[in-house]
Amino acid sequence: MCMGPGGDESGMAVGECAVRMARAGATLVGVNCLFDPNVCLDVLKSMKVALDAFELSPYLMAQPLGYRVPDGGSFGWVEIPEFPFAVEPRQITRFEARKWAREAFNLGVRYIGGCCGFEPYHIRAMAEELADVRGCLPEASDKSDHDLAIHKELESKLCRYANKGDMSFWMNQKPCTGRPLSTPFCCQPAPATVNKAILN
Repeated sequence: MCMGPGGDESGMAVGECAVRMARAGATLVGVNCLFDPNVCLDVLKSMKVALDAFELSPYLMAQPLGYRVPDGGSFGWVEIPEFPFAVEPRQITRFEARKWAREAFNLGVRYIGGCCGFEPYHIRAMAEELADVRGCLPEASDKSDHDLAIHKELESKLCRYANKGDMSFWMNQKPCTGRPLSTPFCCQPAPATVNKAILN
């Protein structure tokens, strides 16, 4: 279902939507598109509470956007000014995709994917995160430095790679958009000099 925390377009609560679908015979219930991974996770939590209350147990699924849209309004990313042609600065990182996949799995979601904005490296990162459940790494993991072994080695040789071999560094990263006037760029703890031309 394409819905956010406010429920469907008619205003029906997400929990009620999930219960109605399960009672109608759906074996798979969840959310797809419109909202980012964090919002989708909140929606799934509400669905799960309602399903558990009625002792219903369909499989849970989620395919969120690969973009951060906490300001998306009632209809998600379609309501942001950047939609649809300038959303790239909002794209999640592969480590955000990993973290989300683990949280979704821990919640009970068993069909985990991605919708608009997800790239192959996001899907691979999620599969790498869940390798303990899947029983193996995805085929292309030998090209992704999934265990950060390459970066651990570089970290020991070059100071510019400090912390880059540490998974917690990446999992807790708050990336900048790189856009000079964006909030993340303007709020850097140790700002670099910025050319005044960016103000034009």
